[in-house]
Amino acid sequence: MNRSFIHFTFAFFLTLLLNFNVKAQTTIKKIDNVWTLMVDGKPFEVKGATFGYDKHVEHYDRYFKDLNFLGVNTIRTWATGKNTLKLLDAAQAHGIKVMVGIWMRHGRPGMEDDDSFNYLEDKKGMEVMYNGAIETVEKYKDHPAVLTWGIGNEVYLNMTTDEEKEAYSILLEKICSKIKTLDPDHPITSVEAWTFGLEWWEKLVPSIDIYGLNSYGPGAGVLASEIEKRGIDKPYVITEFGITGEWDIKQTKNEIKVEPTDQQKYDAIATGYHDWIKNKPACLGVYVFHYASGNAFISPWLFTHHKTMYRPQYWAIREAYTGLKPINNIPIIETFEFANSNYDSGLWIPAILKISDIENENLDVSFYYNQRTGSRKRRDQINPLNYRATGNGGYLIQVPKEDGPIKIYVNVKDTYNNVGIASTSVVASDKDAKNRTYLVPKARLPFYVYKDGDDLPYFPSAYMGNYKAISVDTHSKNDVYSGSASLKISYNQVYDWYGLGLVDPANDWGDILGGYDISEATTFSFWAKASNRNVTAKIGFGLIGKDKPYPDSAKKTIEVKLTTKWKKYTIKTKNLDLSCIRSGLVIFSSGNRVEHQIYFDDVVFE
Repeated sequence: MNRSFIHFTFAFFLTLLLNFNVKAQTTIKKIDNVWTLMVDGKPFEVKGATFGYDKHVEHYDRYFKDLNFLGVNTIRTWATGKNTLKLLDAAQAHGIKVMVGIWMRHGRPGMEDDDSFNYLEDKKGMEVMYNGAIETVEKYKDHPAVLTWGIGNEVYLNMTTDEEKEAYSILLEKICSKIKTLDPDHPITSVEAWTFGLEWWEKLVPSIDIYGLNSYGPGAGVLASEIEKRGIDKPYVITEFGITGEWDIKQTKNEIKVEPTDQQKYDAIATGYHDWIKNKPACLGVYVFHYASGNAFISPWLFTHHKTMYRPQYWAIREAYTGLKPINNIPIIETFEFANSNYDSGLWIPAILKISDIENENLDVSFYYNQRTGSRKRRDQINPLNYRATGNGGYLIQVPKEDGPIKIYVNVKDTYNNVGIASTSVVASDKDAKNRTYLVPKARLPFYVYKDGDDLPYFPSAYMGNYKAISVDTHSKNDVYSGSASLKISYNQVYDWYGLGLVDPANDWGDILGGYDISEATTFSFWAKASNRNVTAKIGFGLIGKDKPYPDSAKKTIEVKLTTKWKKYTIKTKNLDLSCIRSGLVIFSSGNRVEHQIYFDDVVFE
């Protein structure tokens, strides 16, 4: 027999065998009164982390190798998107399982975000969520990296009435029961803060297999007794965990919650995992929050990285899951404070600072501040402070132009890319800041409303006119002026008018404080073109009127006749009040007897 034919036949049947067995099965068993998660018949202890790098596709390999280094065997996502398949493929390649998130909208603005959804009346919106959940399961259920489905996140926490919670529970059971018929190989988890969902799940959502409970600090150790006290005979997994969050902190200084120290953040994970989570009979494991990097308020408090630098949480995960100590230690900030609590803006004040490093590396020191009042994005924003060294190891910082309590951070970076962070607070006084009407984050110029479609400050959610004929692509690759993508708005009708606004917060029409202070900008410009000739549109910024609690502080549009070639348009803004622009881009146009597309790129305030 021909040798090449034998090799071909062997390879063919090997491929068939591998493909036949590629799908992994997850089950739950109760063995000797202990709940156990099983993957392909073998016990699987959840040593997880929530994953915040889903957009960084080109770095997936590096991130998953790093998670292997930390001892992580599963990650949790909150939702799916355009990168989910690549994420699952990368996870599988590195032996990591995924709790695939299915997002459910919140009933009111609250702990999680500024979204608001009416579960009592919005039948169409619930149908969209139901269909989206089912499509997600059908699309990914056969992927071997899938561990469980994670449906929703803290929805009950962000609801007001029992009627809403009941309506949501009914929808949730409809989704879960359908998933069971589609995918018997993966259990269903639904996720809630603390124990806020237990009563509703037990009563109205029997199809949930595993209760997902977000719990921080010592509270995680109480969950087992809460489950037992309620007579619940189901396993749970802690779907978010770390040091106690700001929402549970009681101690304040200058009306600002006192943030735990770096050592406390480390111990909560490294020690807390063994004391509060491991070896609880009903607990399947934990997902530590949050394997990610950021530069916002939550980042130094809970993330593994801050501005790509290692935080104590990173090394703590490694010790919790592998028993290994840090390769290089975070710099220690023993003291960080100021002599007084009240200062006028512009004043230079000495910081009382004592720092050290176990490896005696050279240390780089910098200072930042944060406000805990105003819009969500303002409360999230960490701003650089002016500072200078005094020459004797001391530092002076300049009080910023703010009025009221501000949180001040010191960052101490070593040569290994570790950063120690400590915080304190003072009360700043400034007459101009005191008179601000809307407390929103101050934008740094140039401020891009749109550039390449990533990390957009405004969301395309304000649909107007014949909105059913509008489709929006924030990452269009068809025609780009600069960078990698453009904003494409398609109008699939030949008559009637339409409008679209990119707004903050998303899905809000002026009832929630949002937007940005862009006061220093003197121009608003954009590049635009159309797919057809003779497409006329009114384009600009500002949409929400003074009849709403939180309007745009200014509105300005220009009427342009777009061409089929890229052209730049500019609006002068020097004499406009840009202190609260919550609608960063607004467009109005009409069918005019032809379907068309309008493209935008480099939309910017300068």
